[in-house]
Amino acid sequence: MKLPRTLIVVALRAESAGVFEAAGVPVLYCGVGKVNAAIALARELTRYVLQGQAMPLVLNFGSAGSRRYAPGDLVGCHEFVQRDMDVSGLGFALGVTPYDEAPPCLRFEPVFKHLPPAVCGSGDSFATNVTDVDCAVVDMEAYALAKVCWYEKALFACAKYVSDGADHAAADDWQRNQHKAADEFLSLYLGVVR
Repeated sequence: MKLPRTLIVVALRAESAGVFEAAGVPVLYCGVGKVNAAIALARELTRYVLQGQAMPLVLNFGSAGSRRYAPGDLVGCHEFVQRDMDVSGLGFALGVTPYDEAPPCLRFEPVFKHLPPAVCGSGDSFATNVTDVDCAVVDMEAYALAKVCWYEKALFACAKYVSDGADHAAADDWQRNQHKAADEFLSLYLGVVR
């Protein structure tokens, strides 16, 4: 069975609101957080290896908080950092994974060039406060997905819908807004499908 050349990855079904399924486009739902995201994508990419197929273009769509962009904005991410990696007690800068061969900021060629660019900071917390790592949007999965792609030499692109201000009202705003970009995500996919 031929696997898709473009692989859509979304954390939660609610974020895509069924639009991909309605269009007959398969989606890998990876779950919440960096560990779930990394496991799900690594398993899926293993299928490509086992079937002798080239790595796909991996597209991550989802919601994100931001203090730089307004709720409702759609941004293109091609740089990814870990906002919660803190080994400063051993003298490492915030966001740096000690003794790791991967750089602390993973960069990919921009795919969604028409969208405003945003560095995405991923962490295993729902952001309601300012982060000390320099990033324009915050989520819980993109860095992990980017790192799997970096190691597997797969192309990676990401678009995030700003659902909240990563502040005291973030939880309520996210609940209300997380699904609102589903149609736009499908349009982005259709613009790059290969």
